[in-house]
Amino acid sequence: MKLSKKSIFLFSALSFLILLSSRLYAADSELALIYTGETHAMLYHCDCPVEPDGGISRRATLIKKLKTQYPNSLVLDSGNYAAAGLLDQNTQSLELDKQRTIINLDAMELMKYDALAISDDEFNFGKAFLDESIAKTKLNFISSNLKAKNLLPYLIKDVGGVKVGVIALTNPTALKKAGDSEFIDPRKAITDALASVRKNGATLVVLLSNMGEPADLMTVAGISGIDIIIDGHTRGKGESFTKVGDVFILRPSWQGRRLAKALLKIKDGKLADVSVEEIRVSNKVKDDPGVLALLPSCFSDNNCKKAGSVGTCQNPGTKKASCLFDEAKKVSLKIITSKDCATCNSEPVINYLKNQFPGINVSYLYYPEGKAVKLLKDLDSKALPVYLLGKEVLTDKNFKAFRNNLEEKEEGYLLKPEIAGFTYFFSRNKIDGRLDFFISLYSKGAAALLDMLKEFNPVLHFLVIFDNGVIKSSYGEAESEEYLRLVCMQKYYPQNFWEYLSCRAKNIESSWWEDCLGSADKDKIKICARGQEGIDLLKENSKLNQELNILSGPTYLLDNQEVFSSNGVPLKEEFKKIIRR
Repeated sequence: MKLSKKSIFLFSALSFLILLSSRLYAADSELALIYTGETHAMLYHCDCPVEPDGGISRRATLIKKLKTQYPNSLVLDSGNYAAAGLLDQNTQSLELDKQRTIINLDAMELMKYDALAISDDEFNFGKAFLDESIAKTKLNFISSNLKAKNLLPYLIKDVGGVKVGVIALTNPTALKKAGDSEFIDPRKAITDALASVRKNGATLVVLLSNMGEPADLMTVAGISGIDIIIDGHTRGKGESFTKVGDVFILRPSWQGRRLAKALLKIKDGKLADVSVEEIRVSNKVKDDPGVLALLPSCFSDNNCKKAGSVGTCQNPGTKKASCLFDEAKKVSLKIITSKDCATCNSEPVINYLKNQFPGINVSYLYYPEGKAVKLLKDLDSKALPVYLLGKEVLTDKNFKAFRNNLEEKEEGYLLKPEIAGFTYFFSRNKIDGRLDFFISLYSKGAAALLDMLKEFNPVLHFLVIFDNGVIKSSYGEAESEEYLRLVCMQKYYPQNFWEYLSCRAKNIESSWWEDCLGSADKDKIKICARGQEGIDLLKENSKLNQELNILSGPTYLLDNQEVFSSNGVPLKEEFKKIIRR
């Protein structure tokens, strides 16, 4: 059929409008990054006392669900997916660690990862093994600063109309293991990779790294064009992500215990905002049949768990692997606690100990009953709960591996307080109604926490330590300086203190602290904060932190005896139930 000129014009105009509308749609859109890092070939879930999460078959189920929910998505790994190395808790023999790595890669291929960064642990079995592993999969392996067979310097993917450039940095510590591989200066590599992905139309750039955030930020300083850094090497701050300048830094969960998802808001073709969610890879998540079929029944005895039994792994790491179970040796566990302690919860520790010694038989003593008081005195314990294993634990096959967590006493083996945790300081004088609150203003939700707590009139303690006279805090000098100003405000302008505190907590990264002062004298606060007076005030403020060894928050001390923490901001009514029980 021959079209008239008018028809051709209308057809062309319609095509243009369709093309224009698709570009406008792409300009304002949403895409999802699903990402992992530092998994160390953790095939099975962890044996954690709280949240025994993880496992690649569960992870596969979650990734499938998220990809259905968010069709415009990328699945990425920031490196150190291989077994062995210093951070692999499950390392065994060379052959078993190799086998674990191979299975992990096969599973990641089934999960359809879009890109994997190469880091130092990927060379744990030599360059030849890595080359062979890469050649056997359809996965994309990326390193912008390492030239090696089958490695890509970058990857560009069209995700819902947005071209995403993925670049990667290999940790320089890989140099010792990488044989004759050619390394490029990371800064030059990033500059070249950025230029290439931008030239090829990428409007959003993700950097995968395992060098650690300080090294990342030093490398990219002054280089514009990187929107997101995913680095699995630094999770010390506890936060899942932060923003430094215009760059969002995302931190995967160690060992894949949680699956991270970042929703990216794209406006006018640029990254406008990022929201991050960490999803527990819990036992409520069903195993993916395809990935589950890859897994041997066990790689070690630790994978053989059954209530009241001791498991032994036969033919580990093979298709013939199986668990052989014997009745566990009976071990007594005496727990000393208090019925007056509202937050004393021994269940996580009991479950943890049962993972080590399945034959545990639990009994309780309650403070201040006579037997409990006498035993606490004999054990020289100052806080509850106390966990005392019977001497028969010495003959359990797991005792030797667990020995460093125990302190030998005449009465048995005491679980060390740094392992058990502490909740109730019965030896401290009770002060009814007193609430001490330990906080870092830089922690997530600090402003909302303070708003919720204000009506309870807490005594605030800022999380710093003094090391040979030097003030140290998790977020560096800026955090320490803010606390010096706060203790000075508290002394000289108590009526303005909460207003200033709340104002700063809501915008803590701003350097314009003077805007929050209200009627307070700026110069007076400066003189105090910069002098010995401020240091002495902060020492006094943090004295209780040191005494109770409280290093993180949010943490609470109720009635000068009972210590507990919260995950995020607790509901006010629930908090009232605890402190007004």
